[in-house]
Amino acid sequence: MTLTPLTDQRVVVLGGTSGIGLTTAAQAAELGARVTVVSSNEARVRAAVEKLPEGSAGETANLNDNGQVAALFDRIGAFDHLVYTAGEPLRMTPLDQMDMASAQDFFQLRYFGALRALSAAHPYLRTTGSVVLTSGTAVQRPGPGWVLGASICGAIEAAVRAAAVELAPLRVNAVRPGVSRSPVWDRMPEAEREQMYEQIAESNLLDRVGEVEDIAEAYVYLLRQDFTTGTILTVDGGSMLT
Repeated sequence: MTLTPLTDQRVVVLGGTSGIGLTTAAQAAELGARVTVVSSNEARVRAAVEKLPEGSAGETANLNDNGQVAALFDRIGAFDHLVYTAGEPLRMTPLDQMDMASAQDFFQLRYFGALRALSAAHPYLRTTGSVVLTSGTAVQRPGPGWVLGASICGAIEAAVRAAAVELAPLRVNAVRPGVSRSPVWDRMPEAEREQMYEQIAESNLLDRVGEVEDIAEAYVYLLRQDFTTGTILTVDGGSMLT
């Protein structure tokens, strides 16, 4: 099977200025895509564009703001692929310590931001293209403190399946990453973070923790695989099997 080329395809990566998003943008650009990365931080957008191949672009928008998101896609115009990797650093919160207002806020960028972007973007997306959202392995294998994270992932995966039906023939999929060395863990103390990476490397089937390059390849694959929709692609080193 030959994957669809990305040459001259327009790819918009929301949350594309660091980590998995930036690496996905870079890999797509290397395959000939014309990439636009989006973040709410103008300085980070400029820095990301400088790291990407010539011809890449950047846009600034608050993904929690309906007006800014609508204006963003008005500026971008017609394009082929939407990738949503935006999200603040992850939190692990036990139920007995959970603040409901903070819990609701945590859904804003990771879930409602994705839904808002999909709603605003789909009139501009060519039906030969695709959308790739972001879930996580917590949806199927949560640990203590993962109620919020697992809930968001479950909501994203349900949205992917429903949107794939509603927006067909536009393809809608998601990547379900395992833990990787990514900025999403930056709130953890360094020693605690490294210990987590070591434990995951020891417990999964491939004897290592994931890197952002591993995860980004899954997003790019779903951009190019034109007979897949409504699918969640797990990239976790076999962690869910152990």
